[in-house]
Amino acid sequence: MDAMTSAKNEREGQSAAKFPAIFAAHGAPPLLDDALWMSELAAWGKALPKPASILMISAHWEERPVTIGATEPVPLIYDFYGFPEKFYRMSYRAPGAPELAGRVRDLLRENRIACTDDSRRGLDHGGWVPLRAMYPEAEIPVLPISIPGLDPAELVQLGRALAPLRQEGVLIFGSGFLTHNMHYAFRQGIPAWAQEFDAWAREALERVDIEALMDFQRRAPGAREALPTWEHYAPVLVAAGAAGDSATATFPIDGWWMGSPFTKRSVQFD
Repeated sequence: MDAMTSAKNEREGQSAAKFPAIFAAHGAPPLLDDALWMSELAAWGKALPKPASILMISAHWEERPVTIGATEPVPLIYDFYGFPEKFYRMSYRAPGAPELAGRVRDLLRENRIACTDDSRRGLDHGGWVPLRAMYPEAEIPVLPISIPGLDPAELVQLGRALAPLRQEGVLIFGSGFLTHNMHYAFRQGIPAWAQEFDAWAREALERVDIEALMDFQRRAPGAREALPTWEHYAPVLVAAGAAGDSATATFPIDGWWMGSPFTKRSVQFD
């Protein structure tokens, strides 16, 4: 039996139950010193079924066409500045996922979505920070892929193309922030625009209203202030696309980071 046949048989032998697709607010590296948020992420990781592998879609990797990252080893990218030295010494030695990379290539090509590879591109902090909290043993293979730009329909299409992975033991993991205005980073107080946008997003996500989520810039109150640029919102569209209109959405984590207008709202689509 050749490797492709073996992989096909393994996929067909997976449980018919679909894995969740998720979107996690990922914070900056100081999240790792936030006892409450760490405990919330850890509890979420334990509550999820254990995936065979994780497909990581981080807000911090935007590259066209869709680019498949390193499969072995998976290096870390310390894409942040001005934090204590300890954060630049942290590691997360997750195994690579070459079989998942091959499967992603196949699905994208079947859906006429261009893709390429970058064997040097590892996990940025949008990937490894929440993974350290949720899967600290670093034993689950992880594959990073890029978001191909900021076209809402294209991001949902990408998620829909990847949706079959949910029946193959893969956790589709979007990582970003539903509100991300760096002018307000680490400021205290939750302005009305942040509260209004978070409430709108909660309602749209509860309905799994993909059309509304795609049209957030026009429909959501406070959208301009909540997301002056919206790369941090993009991964939720990929996760919603992978979930599909018939999914249910729950919020394992909500609230505000350090009393600032950065919502911790994270979503699980089942």
